[in-house]
Amino acid sequence: MCERVRWNILCTLAAAAMVQHCCLAQNVVLVDAPPVQFPASTDSNSPCHWDGNTFYILNSQGHPFLSSGQDQFHLGKPVRCEFDNTVNGGRWIECTWKADDGTLYGWYHFEPRGVCPGSKLTAPKIGAAKSTDNGLHWTDLGIVIEAPPEVDCGAKNGFFAGGNGDFCCMLDPQKRFMYFFISTYTGDLTEQGVAVARMAWIHRDNPVGKVWKYHNGKWDSPGIGGRVTAIFPAKISWMRENADAFWGPAVHWNTYLGCYVMFLNRTRYKPGWPQEGIYVSFSKDIGDPKSWSEPKKILDGGSWYPQVIGLDASQKETDKLVGRRARFYMHGRSVHEIIFLKQGEQFPIQK
Repeated sequence: MCERVRWNILCTLAAAAMVQHCCLAQNVVLVDAPPVQFPASTDSNSPCHWDGNTFYILNSQGHPFLSSGQDQFHLGKPVRCEFDNTVNGGRWIECTWKADDGTLYGWYHFEPRGVCPGSKLTAPKIGAAKSTDNGLHWTDLGIVIEAPPEVDCGAKNGFFAGGNGDFCCMLDPQKRFMYFFISTYTGDLTEQGVAVARMAWIHRDNPVGKVWKYHNGKWDSPGIGGRVTAIFPAKISWMRENADAFWGPAVHWNTYLGCYVMFLNRTRYKPGWPQEGIYVSFSKDIGDPKSWSEPKKILDGGSWYPQVIGLDASQKETDKLVGRRARFYMHGRSVHEIIFLKQGEQFPIQK
């Protein structure tokens, strides 16, 4: 059994060895913590940012809601966000980035209706928007990432007949490129899974046609309609009822480790996207899609949309900037802290 020390460490069953062990995988430990719930219904990644000493978070379930407060533990009542247009389908804001001039840029997962007549199947796309009031009102800037125009209305996964969506974003340190880590549901197995696209940051106000997907070692595949090379390809197609694939990435820069960290969902062997587990991957270079380490499981089962939010308000930590400790969320709820360990570092950490 795991030793009970300063924290009650979450334990799991190691399937390969069939013995219990502490939930430690590639520099990560999960520990029990008092429950925390996001203020609004959550069905996607939930981006957050700071404006002065106020913390903001967007939760979406078909439409985004904005909450704010002194930190992630003290948030007020959610308020419905407004767009300057209407669309035929739902929008989930999954990533935000606050520019130096105070403008908040956001990117949304869009699920159009009527893709497969007589069916609820859809094919997501990714759109861009911006806000000058911290996310309460949005100007829609248009669709920037879309899969090739091929759908399979006989898809057996229960939700999607194709498309690109369920994503996150990260700006590089030089503020040259915004990188999109996207879930792909179209194409052969080399395309399905998790892929990468990027946009020059200077094009953020006019982004349509300015996003390029990574394909066959180059950034030359159009964001709209272009093909991809998955960095974590599916093992069994999303079109089959026993799909086996990673999806729903959430990426942050970890100041303690000095690298990028990606959390992933994995579905396997049944329709309806059952959660096989939560995985983590690491990279030193966000601009190199091949640099990500092989995903390692940190939790059996779990819920969709694993993400972390840093605990250090003095450093303005968010879902994109995290230090040694953070809260670990799934589907908008947290019952764990997550501890990041450097190579060779042991847990418990001596303070």
